[in-house]
Amino acid sequence: MPDTPNNDALIHDTNAGIERLLEIMRRLRDPASGCPWDIEQDFDSIAPYTIEEAYEVADAIARRDWPELEGELGDLLLQSVYHTAMGEEAGLFSFQSVVRNISDKMVARHPHVFGTESRDKSAEQQTADWEAIKAQERAGKAQGGALEGVAIGLPALLRALKLQKRAARVGFDWPSTTQVIAKITEEATELVEARESLSPAEVEEEFGDLMFVMANLGRHLGLDPEAALRAANAKFTRRFEAVEARLAILGKTPAESDLAEMDALWDAVKADERAGKTTPT
Repeated sequence: MPDTPNNDALIHDTNAGIERLLEIMRRLRDPASGCPWDIEQDFDSIAPYTIEEAYEVADAIARRDWPELEGELGDLLLQSVYHTAMGEEAGLFSFQSVVRNISDKMVARHPHVFGTESRDKSAEQQTADWEAIKAQERAGKAQGGALEGVAIGLPALLRALKLQKRAARVGFDWPSTTQVIAKITEEATELVEARESLSPAEVEEEFGDLMFVMANLGRHLGLDPEAALRAANAKFTRRFEAVEARLAILGKTPAESDLAEMDALWDAVKADERAGKTTPT
């Protein structure tokens, strides 16, 4: 990053917007006067924080906590500023070039808004057009195979879904949900057999196959596997906390209970949920 005089006025100007944040990052990364921790960071060390902040944004949305979402979006924006600062220092790109790149991409991918194409299209047709434009972009980058360009660093469940969608575009897909369910049965059977006779690595492989097909079933049902699993996690958390609350009424903790008692309380919690009750009985 080029030498720039410290701009304290900008840093303390609460109305300065993005330019203020860019200056803050420049000062944090300044080799002579910046923060030692920030100076030591690189793309690899910051990447996990970027992923974590994206998940925290999703969590705030799921909980409908709008004040917290405001803060989490700021944290996520900081990650982009961090990466672009390092890119500028290395002469790779800058914040402005990143903004220009995404702006150009959005204009190019929305010819029905910014170009001459008609807006009189269904959502399905617009999605198809979007995918066709992305395919042209990939062709322009000389990406060979249908799966090329699906980021390796994505969470495994999300990457499975993207790989399956890419394969489906070129016709490699089951034509019906029934066949996917049959495959799940097959993979589950193989997992059971593997547990009895194969090595831990082979069991892990069979388990991965089953999870991959489960993600495919979600796609065929029009569901987001990640969202479905988040909802299942939230339901488990809610019900287990209710079991803990009922044990507390009995003067117990889970460690002082046993599986039979907790399972009975779990069933009672489920029954109360179905009946619309929310308080321990």
